[in-house]
Amino acid sequence: MSYRSGQYAEYPQHHAHDRGRTVPRRGPVSHPAPAPPAPSPDGYTLVHAGKQVRFGPVVFWIVVGTVSLLGIWSAATATYFAFRDDVLTRLIARQAEMQYSYEDRIAELRAKVDRATSRQLLDQEQFDQKLDQIMKRQAALEGRAAALGSMSDITGSIRPSAPASRAPIVSDPTSLNNASTPKPSPISDTVIFVAPPDREARLESRTPMLASAQASPSAKLAGVDNVLTRLQRSLDQVEQRQIAMLNTAEESMESRLRRMRGVISDLGLDIAQLESATPKGPPMGGPFVPVKLRGEAGPFERQLSRINITRAQVERMNRTLALVPYRKPVVGEVEFTSGFGVRSDPFLGRPAMHTGLDFRAQTGDPVRVTANGKVVNAGWAGGYGRMVEVDHGNGLSTRYGHLSEINVKVGQQVRIGDVIGEVGSTGRSTGPHLHYETRIDGEAVDPQKFLRAGVRLSAG
Repeated sequence: MSYRSGQYAEYPQHHAHDRGRTVPRRGPVSHPAPAPPAPSPDGYTLVHAGKQVRFGPVVFWIVVGTVSLLGIWSAATATYFAFRDDVLTRLIARQAEMQYSYEDRIAELRAKVDRATSRQLLDQEQFDQKLDQIMKRQAALEGRAAALGSMSDITGSIRPSAPASRAPIVSDPTSLNNASTPKPSPISDTVIFVAPPDREARLESRTPMLASAQASPSAKLAGVDNVLTRLQRSLDQVEQRQIAMLNTAEESMESRLRRMRGVISDLGLDIAQLESATPKGPPMGGPFVPVKLRGEAGPFERQLSRINITRAQVERMNRTLALVPYRKPVVGEVEFTSGFGVRSDPFLGRPAMHTGLDFRAQTGDPVRVTANGKVVNAGWAGGYGRMVEVDHGNGLSTRYGHLSEINVKVGQQVRIGDVIGEVGSTGRSTGPHLHYETRIDGEAVDPQKFLRAGVRLSAG
């Protein structure tokens, strides 16, 4: 690289000419270094790698002056800062203050994030607690529904009126936002949940509404609270219907038990004697384990216990009344041709005691036994014609006279409604009819007394 002014400089080669003569070389020739080119008015040329850049004098000196000023300014600045420690201290303090400010801001943001996270965890925990309470309540209602289902014989006809508007009953936690309103069953009107396997996934898996409300915590909480409120309302309605059904069942059972006892008393029968002679029912057994109420049992459990006790008494009374002949011996409308008591004898025309009721019927109509018992007489019996007598125990018996056919034998066990013969006109009879008697300890009593008791029971 070289600087020159004007034109290029020429350098000597490996040989030289001296005034036209050739001078032989006798060894290495050394040439003096060329003198630096003197500046010319034309400017300066920068040569490098065969390329040249030409500068004017003014530009050249401007560049040189600028570089010199920068050097002087840097030296002065370094010297100033070297002798002025307070400036450096202020700069360092300001930098530290800015750093502390940024750290405080970061700490504040981190605290906000922690508070938001803590709030979210708290909300999730509260949601889990409320949902657990709902699921426990649901389990309790399911148990109550099972208890009511075991009394389907008395609750089957009970239909409490449903409210005009009902909250949605949910069968799956993932459908909380799209819950439907299924038709309730009269007994098992309950909510069924399927609990998620892990606790952390509950908020995300409960409803699509929660997943879409990540950017709005207040909206998410409001949506969750609305869902839980609807579930609580639905469970309240289910519980109210169950309680209403239980109250109706208790009233029905107690009323029926009172009517049964009243009928037996009106008939002049001894309840204790009847119950002692009542069959025990089908074969069954096992150790006796009394039912005990827990100390924390609520009103529903206590009421259910009372109903079960009353139900057992009703069942025992039903078995007792199965031995009482209060039912009709013929099917259809009851029409008497002759009542119980003193009447004019149809053959002699003189006053005579009629010990039974005469039911109008057609020849061949079925005659049914009116209570459980054992056939003690089946055949011809004088004025009765063909007659069947059934012993019901406890001194109670019934007679069915003037039959055209007998379908049972002596010693045969019969049950309520069994056909024991057919209507006829055998014996002292003026036409087809059924002569029906009811006896207590061998003495004839008015059968209408028993029939009225049956009407009273069936009306309840």
